[in-house]
Amino acid sequence: MTTAAAIAFTVIMGGLAVFQLALVAGAPLGRFAWGGQYRVLPAGKRVGSVVSVVLYALFTVVVLQRAGLVDALPTIFVDIGIWVLVAYFALGIIMNGASRSRPERYTMAPLTLVLAVLALLVALG
Repeated sequence: MTTAAAIAFTVIMGGLAVFQLALVAGAPLGRFAWGGQYRVLPAGKRVGSVVSVVLYALFTVVVLQRAGLVDALPTIFVDIGIWVLVAYFALGIIMNGASRSRPERYTMAPLTLVLAVLALLVALG
């Protein structure tokens, strides 16, 4: 169960990374991210999307290591980090659900809920 949850988490994070990179490249998908204020993200938000991709990679390594699939980080970092991720995604459900952007609310809030549940399954596994 933990392995499956970690793999599902990884696949979703990979999809989100591709989405963020599309935003960086100027794809008109801004209504799904960053509060939905922009159709095409301005430069500052694009930098934020690049930072997001780096964070997604770190999140994925934490989850994969907690599931025993990789060994790349100090154990204490992973043991604490997995619970930080659970809290982060739980907060993300609220933040995405409160977005003024309807597309962001209806896509990112449920997706964040799935990520929170997957992270919790890995944390408890």
